[in-house]
Amino acid sequence: MESSLLIWLMAVPLATTGAIVFAPERMAKVLATFGSMVGVLLGLIAAGRFDWADGAAYQFTSSFPLIESLGINLSFGVDSIALWLVLLTQLLQPLCVIGSFSAITERVRTYYAWLMALQAAMIGVFVARDLLFFYISFEFTLVPMYVLISLYGSTNRRKAATKFFLYTFTGSMIALAGLVYVVWFTAQTTGEWTFAIETLEQQARTMGRSQQAWVLLAMLAGFAVKVPIFPLHTWLPLAHTEAPTAGSVILAGVLLKLGTYAIWRFVLPFVPAAVNEYAPIIAGVCIVGILYGGLVCWVQRDVKKLVAYSSVAHLGFCMLGMFALNNVGAAGSVLYMINHGLSTGALFFCIGFMYERYHTRSLDEVGGLASKMPVWSFFMGFFTMASVGLPGLNGFVSEIMCLMGAFQSGAADIGAGGTTGPLGPWYAAIAGTGMIVAAMYLLFMVGKIVFGPLREPAGHHEHDVLPTDLNAREIGVLSVLAAGCIVLGVYPRMVIHNIEAPIEQTLSVVSMAASGDDPASTLATTGGPVLLAGRDAE
Repeated sequence: MESSLLIWLMAVPLATTGAIVFAPERMAKVLATFGSMVGVLLGLIAAGRFDWADGAAYQFTSSFPLIESLGINLSFGVDSIALWLVLLTQLLQPLCVIGSFSAITERVRTYYAWLMALQAAMIGVFVARDLLFFYISFEFTLVPMYVLISLYGSTNRRKAATKFFLYTFTGSMIALAGLVYVVWFTAQTTGEWTFAIETLEQQARTMGRSQQAWVLLAMLAGFAVKVPIFPLHTWLPLAHTEAPTAGSVILAGVLLKLGTYAIWRFVLPFVPAAVNEYAPIIAGVCIVGILYGGLVCWVQRDVKKLVAYSSVAHLGFCMLGMFALNNVGAAGSVLYMINHGLSTGALFFCIGFMYERYHTRSLDEVGGLASKMPVWSFFMGFFTMASVGLPGLNGFVSEIMCLMGAFQSGAADIGAGGTTGPLGPWYAAIAGTGMIVAAMYLLFMVGKIVFGPLREPAGHHEHDVLPTDLNAREIGVLSVLAAGCIVLGVYPRMVIHNIEAPIEQTLSVVSMAASGDDPASTLATTGGPVLLAGRDAE
């Protein structure tokens, strides 16, 4: 059972997709709800059977040979970081299904079928242990999201869907070029073709510094689009604004984490020498994104676009902590992936529930809803505080850890190699101003939309089905996310303790590459095996 558990995590949403396609229209909601809840159950079983004390080891592993002569296998496994992201995906899926009941009234079967197919692809990214299956899953996520945006989005949905697809697909192709080079390099070095991530990681570290630099550029060009990192972010606000509510929740909660996870899984361990050399530049770009995203949010009048731009700033903090290359920053970065999925996903739910009633997201047309929608206003204020980073809620811990990691990076040892980190106090100080900007624009948003005199769009009338305030279904969806924000705010150790081992393992590779103690990094320092005309030249 344990060896096939990850396969079941992907098979259940795929089977649910097939069942929805052939079932009557009226059964689509029931089947999607059932399939997503079974996924939650399987996720809990995986969490219960996972050996958290050995979180760095890949567990629930299985492998199926496809074309052995080319080294093509389907391999699966998760460490503690991958499993936490799987659990986040499993948690958000039923909430997205249930939260869409009243919003999706046409082509219901098509909507839920693609939503479940998207879940299978996202899980495939996190559980893949061979490069081929990872890339197939990574790319396939584009198709369901494109359909969800283009068919169920707002008035400008087709432009948003096309821009989303072209940006992310182009970036993925560039990343593929870098990954294919690593596969080719490995084949030339070992004499065998393989797509096993573990083997590719070991061989990639023997590349020369110039080779690592080009591979780093290629992978970042692709994965940074998915994060997105400034200035590759321009597709995100339009996609968020035009997507249906569940599409925005999945996009913010999980799809953006495919980029951060890919950078953690491939960039840091594959090209550690280049990461050490270029981390200050990458961190600088992240800081620009933090400040730019915050200032753009300040002038937004569309509340959904405001929250979308806030993701650019928030994920800038996430990447800053990762490239601090120390335990504190990396742990904060991974924790940020989870916390951002909870709080920002919840904000998109709140905005979606308001949009269903008022059919506008403009701060100029609607406001003062505390007097008419007190329950909704409570959740809106709560999740805004979580996003601001109020102490006691989840956003505070991860944001502070990312800043602490950047601050300590210039003075503290990274890993166990005894080398100094690439950042320093100035990086943390400048990025810290982004927290002040975030508090200003988020509190301004809450002040406009929740407090003050009631403002409603001209010609507004009450919804035919939904009550004035939130109903029990909507309260249930938001309560689950609120509970997660409180638990991770009060007891973040639940996650941090479990991800320490894989973080130390990855950072030790980066540390040894910086100090030159690792045999692989020694080869890289001296140029490594240079490939000329398909031959190794030592």
